[in-house]
Amino acid sequence: MSKYSDKSALICPTLVTQNPWQELNQFTSARIALGRAGNSIPTDKLLAFQLDHARAIDAVHNALETKALVAQFSTNQTLANSALLPPYVVTSKARDRMIYLQRPDLGRQLNDDAWQQLQSSVPKATAHKTHYDLVIVVADGLSASAIHHHALAVIERLVNLLFADKTHDWSVAPLTFVTQGRVAIGDDVGECLNADITMILIGERPGLTSPDSMGIYLTWAAKRGAKDSQRNCISNIRPEGLNYDDASQKAFYLLKESQTLKLSGVGLKDRTSSSDVEASISSNSPSHFLTPTEK
Repeated sequence: MSKYSDKSALICPTLVTQNPWQELNQFTSARIALGRAGNSIPTDKLLAFQLDHARAIDAVHNALETKALVAQFSTNQTLANSALLPPYVVTSKARDRMIYLQRPDLGRQLNDDAWQQLQSSVPKATAHKTHYDLVIVVADGLSASAIHHHALAVIERLVNLLFADKTHDWSVAPLTFVTQGRVAIGDDVGECLNADITMILIGERPGLTSPDSMGIYLTWAAKRGAKDSQRNCISNIRPEGLNYDDASQKAFYLLKESQTLKLSGVGLKDRTSSSDVEASISSNSPSHFLTPTEK
């Protein structure tokens, strides 16, 4: 029996016809060059597909463990002594997971109790600040596991960047954890807490190779009913996608630009990943890649 404990021992190479472009598998996790057995795919590839499909379904239905999340954040040294803790824990108008999945509109709004809780928690205006510069919202979305795995790592890096910013003294509201939340629920939180910028970290729709992908959405002057065109998005945050350092750097760049320009969405461009674009901005030349310059 020992020789059958190795999965590779169960594969008969003469029964599987390999694709000539199989070496491209090293560049992607997508299902390419699977080979074939007769007119079907190999059994191990089929079983792997079924397993990934089950993981994606579980990601959609699993609940956000708010107590575990609060404990995880509370033990972090960067956040422990900051104004971000303790967090607010609220929920949307979707009472449970099934309603959340069937009624996306209810996941976009805070329930009445949560609305009152956040509004009553806003501190009175002081001589220096009448509002927050930023509120960070954490919502389960369609993958609570994405939040459990990635949210703390990104927020910790982002907070360090904010604290180290010598050009602006950021006033950041306490974190807000939302269950049964959609992207637009950040608008309600931002409006209640009177924040200039609302940034929501949310679990993205699972894929067959990415059941724990997290996204970040940024909105300037968020209000209930804000349009999607008013948001900036950073997607596919996970070790196999956009890593934590790059994600936090992009988020910090967008925050700085949004705070300076007083806008977000289609009018705010992410130029952090294009040296060519940055070079073109600093250059006064009217040429571009469609009109090559003379040599």
